[in-house]
Amino acid sequence: MESATFKTIAKPSSAVFKDRRSVFYAFAYPIKTKGEADEIRKELRKKYYDARHHVYALRLGFEDVVVQLSDDKEPHNSSAPAVLGQIKSFGLTNILIVVVRYFGGKKLGIPGLINAYKTAAKTAIENAEIIKAEDKKIMLLEFDYADLNSVMGIISKNKLNVLKIENKKRCVVKVDIARKLTENVFRRLKLLGADVKILE
Repeated sequence: MESATFKTIAKPSSAVFKDRRSVFYAFAYPIKTKGEADEIRKELRKKYYDARHHVYALRLGFEDVVVQLSDDKEPHNSSAPAVLGQIKSFGLTNILIVVVRYFGGKKLGIPGLINAYKTAAKTAIENAEIIKAEDKKIMLLEFDYADLNSVMGIISKNKLNVLKIENKKRCVVKVDIARKLTENVFRRLKLLGADVKILE
């Protein structure tokens, strides 16, 4: 089975667009989960607490794509769809774009809003490095310490990236794993008596 890849951005980027004294700050982030996106949006709310609008769009997943967006009190379909449109136009996923607007006192009208949010999102993407990433899942393993060497051998052989190790009553390890390897590795770990969960 060939490796499944998708396009996303390598690291966060930003852009600024101005129109008739309104200022639009666009922030683009690579994300792996909706929870991660929620935390980013929460932090932006705190930092830019005095902004009029926090419009956003996110796209997650490779096969079962999740889309979420909000106009955040801008006129319906005047803003978030324009942001999402740029994400789709560049063929990206696992990405969140938030556009924070400071109102300048003059209404832009629906065409003006669409143009502003579209341009801000597009520029943030253009300012980012677009990369091809491998479709991965996150796997949580829990096993007896007696099986540590065997489990780590499987992790090493399959070149899995260890995200976290916790020392509890049993050893708990979190790894990310290419989708193509999931079934085979899952089976081998279960044979060792490990509890295995696919988180994402």
